[in-house]
Amino acid sequence: MLIRNICLPDGRQGQDLLVQAGRIAAIGPNLPSPEGVQGIDGQGWLLSPPFVDAHFHLDAALSYGLPRVNQSGTLLEGIALWGELKPLLTQEALVERALSYCDWAVAKGLLAIRSHVDVCDERLLAVEALLHVKQRVKPYLDLQLVAFPQDGLLRAPGAVENLKRALDMGVEVVGGIPHFERTYEQGTQSVRLLCELAAERGLAVDMHCDESDDPASRHIETLAFETQRLGLQGRVTGSHLTSLHSVDNYYASKLIALMAEARLQVVANPLINITLQGRHDSYPKRRGMTRVPELLAAGINVGFGHDCALDPWYSLGSADMLEVASMGLHVAQMTSQTGMQACFDAVTVNNAGVLGLTGYGLEVGANADFVLLQARDPVEALRLRAQRLLVVRRGQVLSRCAPSTAQLSLAGRPASVDWTRRQA
Repeated sequence: MLIRNICLPDGRQGQDLLVQAGRIAAIGPNLPSPEGVQGIDGQGWLLSPPFVDAHFHLDAALSYGLPRVNQSGTLLEGIALWGELKPLLTQEALVERALSYCDWAVAKGLLAIRSHVDVCDERLLAVEALLHVKQRVKPYLDLQLVAFPQDGLLRAPGAVENLKRALDMGVEVVGGIPHFERTYEQGTQSVRLLCELAAERGLAVDMHCDESDDPASRHIETLAFETQRLGLQGRVTGSHLTSLHSVDNYYASKLIALMAEARLQVVANPLINITLQGRHDSYPKRRGMTRVPELLAAGINVGFGHDCALDPWYSLGSADMLEVASMGLHVAQMTSQTGMQACFDAVTVNNAGVLGLTGYGLEVGANADFVLLQARDPVEALRLRAQRLLVVRRGQVLSRCAPSTAQLSLAGRPASVDWTRRQA
């Protein structure tokens, strides 16, 4: 495959990209065409590495309305609702819903997902289902699974053993939810136990941490400490961290420095954080999303996750990581050119770093995985939620979409709309 006349996220224009044997063989202007290879005209559109989602719950996806709808819109009612649904789950339904979501993802150029999977069910139905899905989608999507004790590692009977069983079955990341344990002390204990388990098994950690409006919820501090104590630097991710939105600035400055020292990674979930948090506030209402600009300024790798789609916690969602990034930049007020570029990075290269993907990116030798977007640069892609014209994995086209246009019938005006045109 040879794609001509493309823009790249770093600002280079008029570039060509050559694919051979499933990898990127060359990038540059006016590349010679190998014999038998017909070029594809990129028409000056943006070629991006594929989108990556570093935080999702595939076991709950597309279950909205089962067995009822979350009326309060709170995190706690969502957890309770999921608890009502779990006894009714079947492996067949879990697999079908997950595969449907993966279809959506591919069409949106989302080719790698880290999904948490609930282990607080003695049957481990969701674990078995998502391990099956992982193998089914392997030819076209990277699915990484986190063993997640949704009801609390120490709070839920049998959760410790269930989590270990899930890891034995092939789940590759250790998860947790310390703020949902019965006491703060048990939350601290769960962080220590889970990090020790990860160290013993040589695994990564991705913990739901301080998903709360309570400024006293400070388990990320413990996670940073255990990361350093056990030598897990670079392998640990703190997800959500919404309480960091509510702590005072002095403590935040201390905490962020500790996190950077421990080389923690962070995943914010803009769509869900601002939906679930601040529910007990009157006015002013807290946004609830963690301090993304400050974390980035400290050198911490920050990614954005979709988190939920049509499930007990969120009634919307379409696997569109540009929507996630757009919400993130609005909530974090990252509207400078560098800030908007950082939000685009948060759903591409930063998330790839969280997942530890190898061969990712637009460089010679990398996997030929990319998305052709109907935009001229990353900021425009965010502004327009750009159409995914071409989705490619290992040099094979997975999805095509026609450019988005509108045919107008207005006197004295052009017959079609160009959304990408900039005014001077």
